Amino acid sequence: MNKILLSLLFVSVIAAATNGKISKQLQLDLTTKESVEMYLLLNNEHSIKTSLSTNRIQRLKHIIAQLKDNAKQSQPLIEKQLIKYADDYQFYWINNSVWIKASARNAQNILQQKSIRKAFANTSQKLAIIKDDSPVSKSTSSVGWGSTMINAPAVWALGFRGQGVIIAGQDTGYQWDHVALKEKYAGWNGVSVDHNYSWHDAIHTPNIPCVGGLGNPVSCDDHGHGTHTMGTMVGDDEVGNQVGIAPDAKWIGCRNMNQGIGTPQTYTECFQFFLEPTDLNGLNPDVTKAPHIINNSWGCPPSEGCTQPDALESIVNNVVDAGILVVAAAGNSGSGCGTVKDPIAIYDKTFTVGSTTSADAISGFSSRGAVTIDGSNRIKPDISAPGHSVRSSTIGGGYGNMSGTSMASPHVAGVAALLISANSSLAGQPEQLKQIILNSSLAKTSTQDCNGIAGTQIPNNTFGWGRVDALAAVNQVMLDFVFTNGFE
Repeated sequence: MNKILLSLLFVSVIAAATNGKISKQLQLDLTTKESVEMYLLLNNEHSIKTSLSTNRIQRLKHIIAQLKDNAKQSQPLIEKQLIKYADDYQFYWINNSVWIKASARNAQNILQQKSIRKAFANTSQKLAIIKDDSPVSKSTSSVGWGSTMINAPAVWALGFRGQGVIIAGQDTGYQWDHVALKEKYAGWNGVSVDHNYSWHDAIHTPNIPCVGGLGNPVSCDDHGHGTHTMGTMVGDDEVGNQVGIAPDAKWIGCRNMNQGIGTPQTYTECFQFFLEPTDLNGLNPDVTKAPHIINNSWGCPPSEGCTQPDALESIVNNVVDAGILVVAAAGNSGSGCGTVKDPIAIYDKTFTVGSTTSADAISGFSSRGAVTIDGSNRIKPDISAPGHSVRSSTIGGGYGNMSGTSMASPHVAGVAALLISANSSLAGQPEQLKQIILNSSLAKTSTQDCNGIAGTQIPNNTFGWGRVDALAAVNQVMLDFVFTNGFE
């Protein structure tokens, strides 16, 4: 390529950058790196129409068919250029996106395509963990303080333990055979394990491969964070360590971080797997195995490529429209205002969770709203839950304490599972689930005013609507059921 043509391409790329099409991080990568990774959102031919069906599977199929049709329309427009210029690439239909690895020079050729809506750098950063020096009890505990605080045992006593519900988690992976998780794993039948449809690994060149003795893919955790969060959702070893909120729910998982390091591409791939689970080869999709709830104890900061706030918004919108509740950690950048700032916690359709302590106060690290990074000024978090010194399962088969909003969001995901087990008509109705949990929460106020919203207001930018209460939520479901059916 001659210097004049290359110069013209660069000028064109800069012009695209000035109108917001190309993120600042990608601009920097194109000028400082020989090879780049890009995450591109492509133009959609049609808007996605929400299904009016109350049937969970039909709602899923309705959205998936539209998403795949959009991808089919736009992907061929750019693939000819990818074949010519990219070293590697992968399309994702869930939000009509594509991950690309190419030389910086060839990337500039690709970015000329009119089918590109927005372009981001697919960079990565290590997961931020709150250091927890609190002592871990050596004795077993039937339930954790968080479970007691939110009245989960009272719900179990009513017979609602998450039965019939599938919870998904995308994280650092999960030690599927941890004694607190094994019986709850959707791939375990009590005798043997089958990881098809229950496990996906979005890390294709991992530091620590998740493979079994024969080299086959297996669910594993290369960090420990994921195993802990899943324990809070479903964990129960049935001999004294009932650490989970919904101990009879089943779980499926996806590794979206390489030892705590994720990118927009890996998050996208896990969401797509959950929307339409596949076998271990990524084939033979079966929407009937999709989860009711997805927990997301992670954030995508600018350093990971989410330099524009809407990088993953269409994914969350599509997943919720398909009938799956998306729960996420608010972030650990508190205690200042405006610190809920990373996808996916910032989005309207994400059920965003802050962290509380055993004294039922807000955790100092818990991020506060409002969301200013996208100009929405929306109140976040939506709700709060126990997240300070939470005891749960750890890799290696033991138990330990961790702190963070990462520990809080699994509590809310577990409560949502309890609600579905109490009333199966809530399956596939994330909007209703969210509203019930918000309306039944214990109202919590704060002395901290943020972005013109008084801390004494409900909701506020510290606790959201309040601290989650499982029993109050189930009681509301039962009252609604009685009212609807006219019982006396």
